[in-house]
Amino acid sequence: MATVALRNIRKEFDGHIVAVDNFTLDVQDKEFIVLVGPSGCGKTTTLYMIAGLEDVSSGEIYIDGKLMNEVESKDRDIAMVFQNYALYPHLTVEKNLEFPLRMHKTPKKNRMKKIAEVAEILEISELLKRKPHKLSGGQQQRVAIGKAIIREPKLFLMDEPLANLDVFLRNQMRVELIRLHKKLGATFIYVTHDQVEALTLGTRIVVMKDGYIQQTGTPQDVFNNPSNVFVASFIGLPKMNFIPGCSLIERNGQFYIRLFEKELLLDEKKQTKLQKTADIDSIVTVGIRPDKFTVVERGMFTAIVEVSEFIGTETYLHLSIGNVRDLIVKTSASMLHSEVKAVDLLVDPSALYLFNQNTNNLMNDSEDIKCH
Repeated sequence: MATVALRNIRKEFDGHIVAVDNFTLDVQDKEFIVLVGPSGCGKTTTLYMIAGLEDVSSGEIYIDGKLMNEVESKDRDIAMVFQNYALYPHLTVEKNLEFPLRMHKTPKKNRMKKIAEVAEILEISELLKRKPHKLSGGQQQRVAIGKAIIREPKLFLMDEPLANLDVFLRNQMRVELIRLHKKLGATFIYVTHDQVEALTLGTRIVVMKDGYIQQTGTPQDVFNNPSNVFVASFIGLPKMNFIPGCSLIERNGQFYIRLFEKELLLDEKKQTKLQKTADIDSIVTVGIRPDKFTVVERGMFTAIVEVSEFIGTETYLHLSIGNVRDLIVKTSASMLHSEVKAVDLLVDPSALYLFNQNTNNLMNDSEDIKCH
């Protein structure tokens, strides 16, 4: 299929509005890359530059080693799937699928064969004689994907293709896209603001904010080792809890974190990391994922229950401890019925993330840490 290389890509609008800056990425053949981030972060603009629908202000885009900056979109051998399906309403499903083959002057015998093959792959064979307005949202999206794959292009670009579907159909189509990627063995670059889509679809994900890459890695690596507070807060549902202003303390060669007025001895991995560093602020932001708290009868901390959200198999407790409000704890569904006003919590120190309070970056071996 295709490799893609982006080198120091920058996009400016009106000569001064920077949408994307210093974007560098290598996409390997057959990868499923997901660009994820909030609205306005530059992910769709990046996709459009790869497609040739937006010019590059500076930097270089290569597809299979060939410079694409001046190559027309139609000559890049790519296919795009959009959020709005982009189907011709006056044509049947069969004619919609046939259209890109007609444009590329594929012989009619081959056109009918490929339509049948694609329809079977996407399970839309029985829909070929219908027009788009007779289809459900999920069926329309399958047809739109069929239009993209029928030419067997080098590269598939997808711009929030599931955004208009309801929750059930989004879940179903995510599974179908994973199957399709495996079946085609193709290169996919996919844009979404939905972190669940990013984590489930991507072989690698690229987290963006304000036009810049914040972190690139496998879904597991980005979730387990977020590079900064933004990535940690954006990836994960419910989002990570953050407690600023926590003191990092050294005593008798051991390191402790003061959390909610209690001192916790840090785990061995963090001890080793901190012993290699020195000379930075001892005040840090602590991150804790909601499922890393345990509700117990007698624990380290007592929290006031402000709101309880029942979501079936689980309950999200919104708690306050001292001045820290809206601390989210994920626990069993039975907590909803207990009508408790307060809970006791335990937390494993190995589950804590320590972020530099000045830079918001995850503290690592290269950073110096000054402890009391």
